[in-house]
Amino acid sequence: MNVQSLSDIQRKEEAFHDEWADSINIDELMVDESFTAICAYENRYIVQKMGAVAGKRLLDVGCGAGEASVFFAKNGAEVTATDISARMLEVVDELATRHSVAVETRKAEAEELPFEDDAFDLVYASNVLHHVNIPKALAEIRRILKPGGTACFIEPLTYNPAINVYRQMAMTVRTEDEHPLRLADLKTFRSLFSEVEHKEMWFFTLYIFFWFFLVERVHPNKVRYWKKVVKDAPRHRLGFAVAGFLDRVFLTVLPFLRFWCWNTVVCVRK
Repeated sequence: MNVQSLSDIQRKEEAFHDEWADSINIDELMVDESFTAICAYENRYIVQKMGAVAGKRLLDVGCGAGEASVFFAKNGAEVTATDISARMLEVVDELATRHSVAVETRKAEAEELPFEDDAFDLVYASNVLHHVNIPKALAEIRRILKPGGTACFIEPLTYNPAINVYRQMAMTVRTEDEHPLRLADLKTFRSLFSEVEHKEMWFFTLYIFFWFFLVERVHPNKVRYWKKVVKDAPRHRLGFAVAGFLDRVFLTVLPFLRFWCWNTVVCVRK
């Protein structure tokens, strides 16, 4: 990827997320629910891997509307949030004020973070890497992470055929330059970090996408399913409980199914 094409992609990403930010209703953002809902598999796992965050410096890369930034700040972390979209950072500022916490916001690209070396104890990045140059972004995150520090990433995988159909249908709520993770990308993590663990999630639990489309008749071009999942989680507790149990069993017994999941969580240590 040459410099010019990368710059073009960044400009498109910035414009897309500025427009998204303008449509956000602050009152509808789910901070605690994004980490405590029955379907918040990825974030509950990350909380477990990070441990206590109180008093630690945490960087939220590509923070979006800031639900994670505010959640970690409410739990005592000293949070800095970066995003390519200035409008998204305004949303984060307002959300932090609503929850009476302090979050420092900085406009920055994931491939060029404006911080000194070894600056942060923890890094959180949700659905960021598949928008950027993965090796460059990971190298920057390694640079600013303290020795012994932990970074956790939530990313979509490229292999599930149902999700690939969904991606083709949901073009207005996604950007065209996304590149979901492949197995080969794990080699980049391993080349940069001393410890790398990954856990795949959402196999049987993807039933909810079919429910939204076939039963509720909600078109993926109209609603961001990954947001609706958290909002509607209380109405689907039984379904998530059953499907979650099946995921735990089958992904353990038949590990080759893991890469047909929707998402992976990769946690690394420097």
